[in-house]
Amino acid sequence: MKRFLLIGALALSTLGVSACGFTPLYARPGVDSGLSSIETVAAEGRGGYLLREQLDDALAHRQGTPARYKLAFGVNETRFARGVRLDNVANRYELKMSVTWRLLDAKTGSEVHKGVTEVSVTYDSADQPYAAIAAQQDGQERAATEAARKIQLDLATWLAGKKKV
Repeated sequence: MKRFLLIGALALSTLGVSACGFTPLYARPGVDSGLSSIETVAAEGRGGYLLREQLDDALAHRQGTPARYKLAFGVNETRFARGVRLDNVANRYELKMSVTWRLLDAKTGSEVHKGVTEVSVTYDSADQPYAAIAAQQDGQERAATEAARKIQLDLATWLAGKKKV
């Protein structure tokens, strides 16, 4: 009985969404195939490496298949002390990651789309050196994950609005 009600509710909600003309971004023609045809080119440093890993996962480009686009990016990270104890030692930091990226046509090398993505995360820093390094690296990983998500969304929006030739 519960299963029947659940299926009925899902059917009604799907019908309601489709009746209003809403189409999810990932369901638009060409978005999935367009994202998977983007090959990322890693930037220098740990932040660039982490961002490339996240973008490779998000875009789902299959290695060995020809890429239609290449995504080149540069990463700039700045760290600010935000929480300061009575002894004037910072115990909380803000990490700002700014990614300047360009989407290039793989055949011609011409720029087809570009953008700047900025992400800000905070993390606590412990007194122990290893714990402080681990916290900073965790902050970098979270910033790279969020930047990759924003870039993926920007690229998907661009692909969905692109006119088919």
